[in-house]
Amino acid sequence: MPKVGTLTRTIAIAAVAAILAVAAAATAGATSAKQSGTTLSGAGSTFVSPLVSTWIPAVGSALGYELQYSAIGSSGGINSITGRTVDFGASDAPLSPDQFTACKGCAQIPWALAATSVMYNLPGVKNLLHMDGPTLANIFMGKITKWDDPALQKLNKGVSLPSTAITVAHRSDNSGTTYNLTDYLSSVSPAWSSQLSRGVAVNWPVGVGAKGSSGVAGVVSSTAGAIGYADVAYSLQAHLKYFALENRSGKFTTPGSRGILSAASSDQKPAADNSLSIVNPPKKYANAYPISTFTYAIVPLQSSKAADLKHFLFWAVTKGQTSQYTAKLRFVPLPKSVLVVAEKAIAKIHS
Repeated sequence: MPKVGTLTRTIAIAAVAAILAVAAAATAGATSAKQSGTTLSGAGSTFVSPLVSTWIPAVGSALGYELQYSAIGSSGGINSITGRTVDFGASDAPLSPDQFTACKGCAQIPWALAATSVMYNLPGVKNLLHMDGPTLANIFMGKITKWDDPALQKLNKGVSLPSTAITVAHRSDNSGTTYNLTDYLSSVSPAWSSQLSRGVAVNWPVGVGAKGSSGVAGVVSSTAGAIGYADVAYSLQAHLKYFALENRSGKFTTPGSRGILSAASSDQKPAADNSLSIVNPPKKYANAYPISTFTYAIVPLQSSKAADLKHFLFWAVTKGQTSQYTAKLRFVPLPKSVLVVAEKAIAKIHS
């Protein structure tokens, strides 16, 4: 990893800007020359936005659809589809019973699988520092404020950690990525669970808020000593370091395909509402990365664009899972059992 200085920060921020540019292109609905006259609009999760952005030209080529996607956060996506201002929403947090009721005939369909990375900017210190759940919770609660804290030194023996102050970067908007992180923190820290719990938004005790995953990545990129969280695609594109997290088996794992697939193996039988939970899997999943998650398309079961929605969603959960779209972004193809559930749900969409 090169030393982080002004030039490196500039490059990192440029990378984050590139993510925003791709999202802007997505919102504009860039497509190939082939057109059917059909436009499908979606909004929501910033977590899944890098993947959806790679789908846009492919969907234009394969189906002739103009696909538009606005990365406004999971809660924004749920609100948009509830109000029927878009054709589909996207959320990393499963719908609550009240949200299902408000959405009036919506289904949530697992359509992508990835992980939340915990990023850091610590000049002169290696990538993949070790981190465990209780220590991470204490950092986000403001109980650990320096990088050379004894808890961090114990986890990283032999590594020279500076006394740099820790700056926490978190989402300022309602976010499914925040849900994924706080779901994990609630499972590993009784103090977090009792005081802050899990949700798309929490009352952060410390830190700097930023909008969207790209915003959090931008704060981490530009702030020495910062720590934040986002889909691993944002860490990779912004050239940020991230932690190897200790799972229940005591192994330090990373948000790569092996760790995500192992976590996904812990729950491949969705609940009646198609939700799955793969956070902090049991000890027997020895290679599991503990902050992995499925993310969902939220769609009305009755739509005037039913046929087009079905074609697009079938494409997304099949062709859209191939390595040409997923590998570089560290998304992992849906397990077969989850794919079957997704296809059955898609088949229920009607006009």
